[in-house]
Amino acid sequence: MSEHFGGASHPHQPGWFDLVSVLLEGMVANAGQAEAEAFLQNRGESLAARYPLPEARTVQDLEREINLQLARFNWGFVQLQPQDNALLLKHHALPAGDNAQAVADWQSAFGAVLAGLYSGWLQGQGGSAAVQIVLELNDGNTLHYRYQ
Repeated sequence: MSEHFGGASHPHQPGWFDLVSVLLEGMVANAGQAEAEAFLQNRGESLAARYPLPEARTVQDLEREINLQLARFNWGFVQLQPQDNALLLKHHALPAGDNAQAVADWQSAFGAVLAGLYSGWLQGQGGSAAVQIVLELNDGNTLHYRYQ
């Protein structure tokens, strides 16, 4: 199998991506989209605990530390944009799906994992667990989150 995870520069080991894909399909089929996404967001939070970020002093430091970790995973990169009472996160270069799942379904599942990952990392930087991270827009190339 010559499929690539995240493009030609980031090959993935055959079998692993297929396993993830069939697990995602099974979760949605058995639990439904909303419950599957809640579970995946929770798994993203667990992943953030497994890969904690060093304390960041500035938004630029935080963005750099997140992107260093995302690069380790070959999961694209994020741009952070602080606003008055919110933080906007734009996630670019999403890993490609496996062509067995609809692109929108893959992006939805991966977006839920990222929401949990970002939530966990922001809580690790002192953010409140009561503050939600919400996917506001998926334009097909970039996932736009709001942490507010």
